Amino acid sequence: MTLPESLPTTGVDAVDVGALPRDFLWGTATSAYQIEGAVAEDGRSPSIWDTFSRVPGAVDGGHTGDTACDHYHRWPEDIALMRELGTNAYRLSVAWPRVVPGGDGPANARGLDFYDRLVDGLLAAGIQPSVTLYHWDLPQVLQDRGGWPVRDTAEHFAAYAGLVAARLGDRVTQWATLNEPLCSAWIGHLEGRMAPGLTDLTAAVRASYHLLLGHGLASGAVRAAAPGARIGIVNNLSTVEPATPRDADLDAARRMDGHVNRWWLDPVHGRGFPADMREVYRVGLPERTGDLGVIAAPLDWIGLNYYFPQVVTADPDGPAPYARQVARPGVRRTAMDWEVDAGGLETLIMRLHLEYGAGPVHITENGSAYPDTVAPDGTVHDPERAAYLTAHLAACARAARRGAPVAGYYAWSLLDNFEWAYGYDKRFGLVHVDYATQRRTVKSSGRRYAGIIAAHRDR
Repeated sequence: MTLPESLPTTGVDAVDVGALPRDFLWGTATSAYQIEGAVAEDGRSPSIWDTFSRVPGAVDGGHTGDTACDHYHRWPEDIALMRELGTNAYRLSVAWPRVVPGGDGPANARGLDFYDRLVDGLLAAGIQPSVTLYHWDLPQVLQDRGGWPVRDTAEHFAAYAGLVAARLGDRVTQWATLNEPLCSAWIGHLEGRMAPGLTDLTAAVRASYHLLLGHGLASGAVRAAAPGARIGIVNNLSTVEPATPRDADLDAARRMDGHVNRWWLDPVHGRGFPADMREVYRVGLPERTGDLGVIAAPLDWIGLNYYFPQVVTADPDGPAPYARQVARPGVRRTAMDWEVDAGGLETLIMRLHLEYGAGPVHITENGSAYPDTVAPDGTVHDPERAAYLTAHLAACARAARRGAPVAGYYAWSLLDNFEWAYGYDKRFGLVHVDYATQRRTVKSSGRRYAGIIAAHRDR
């Protein structure tokens, strides 16, 4: 296999590890619904993803997260894999319906006990837990009462966040309120490709507002329960370029940047919701006096999830933001049909640093799906994923050399897992999972990551 010149292929030497701080966090990332399984055990109630995955045609292959990677029972084995890779950090999410099955009200002790054991196991292994409070698994009982388009959900989220922080905050210092609220609002409520599967612009805009309000309210609740907490939010961002220099495409690129990036970054940095995008959506925000101050709660760090750039053209007959992605010919793409552009990660890190004054910046997700083959000897050789990983870590190091406060990198994902609407067909893991047997096998990309980590440690 021949890899393009643009991807570093020479192994650990392709990453300037000396540019990264000595206390850099080398991590992996997962989310609860994608790996835990045990969806009906120990008091957990259904989430919107349990419901959505049972809608005919919603998920490839009719797959669900019922078993996933069985991490709920196999977490000690998975911590051992993290140690094998040499990582010192792990980004996990807590399942709201496992901790508060009623959506609001009292905590489920058995649900909290699981995360208690997991956190203790990580710390015993020398691995710092980074806890995300919401990674898309809203309790179905709250969806039945209106979900994120209604204000009560934000308030219930804050109460749940406080319960989790009160239990884990003596050991967990790094907290993220939300993961990728763009996906929850736009893909889940506007495009219908994720739970709860709606195609309603008004619901989507209101959901976006209450997600960010929930972030601010939860920030206060976590700080009250765990005064030493360091709180951030995780956004998935993309570089955006026009497909042509035509005015229509230039305008489309500005709208897409507002839709994907500025709508989520501006409010949490005290700039309010972008006026130009309010004009695009033409949906009144459910604002109350004081909300913008709550949404702009101080951030101790910011999470950046990056997978691909966007090249867009005007699409006046499509949904908001009336722009759509186009595929550039001859450009390397992953199995998700996502364009590979490691330079985009450097660009976004610098944008957060220079335009928003954000920091520290944690790359909370970055990874690639490719079809994997298990060799007769049981190994999994995945040179494309190893090259993708190396190229993006090199981009982090370049940004650090330019003065950006890059503080950590969490590879997506530790394990192959339930990949939302794609089911189990798309594999992102550094560790291969045989879903029939739950056998785990570290791929060659995982070995590459371990080598880069060791080079940084030994520099």
